[in-house]
Amino acid sequence: MDVSELIACPDCDCLQRRVSLPLGGAAHCGRCDAVLYRSCRNGLQHTLAYAVAGLFLFLIANIYPIAGIDMQGHRQAASLYDAVSVLWQEGHAEVAVLVGLTTIVSPSIQIGLVLFLLVPLHFNYLIQGAVPVLRILEAVRPWSMMEVFFLGVLVSLFKLEQLAQVEIGIALWAFAAMVPILIVGGMTFDPDEVWAKVRALS
Repeated sequence: MDVSELIACPDCDCLQRRVSLPLGGAAHCGRCDAVLYRSCRNGLQHTLAYAVAGLFLFLIANIYPIAGIDMQGHRQAASLYDAVSVLWQEGHAEVAVLVGLTTIVSPSIQIGLVLFLLVPLHFNYLIQGAVPVLRILEAVRPWSMMEVFFLGVLVSLFKLEQLAQVEIGIALWAFAAMVPILIVGGMTFDPDEVWAKVRALS
């Protein structure tokens, strides 16, 4: 049997044979019923489109104020970075690190890797380093917890509200829109389709 026809369940590691799926279908593990893979038409283009949309929303979420802060009579518009900085300065180092990782570092890495890989492939060009990037994406994808990103923002606002009066800014709405877009983008990401494209261009 060709080992390339086998796939391991991401939840229980049960090895199973790949089968052809109808468009829009999903293969489930025979042991634990976890989703093994999906069949999506033009999945690469869909993932790329969601990543580009996520990038614009991520930039808005980081450029514009996420909240207006009124602290001891001093009113100031705060970005995500400002929120992390204030949390750090007020002695909430653990919360600041959590919020920083989940709201700034992780989304930027995920969006950056997807665009680095898929933009050249979209134009039928295989960029150097594509294979290791694809392996990294496959490794980190099961650990992607977008809902935690938004929870991180809410935690930062809750903590800031204990220190100052907080008014919601446009960046929070952009961040709220980015989370479901990146979740759907992750669902349309088909490693098999990307690997086939990489092999064809190698």
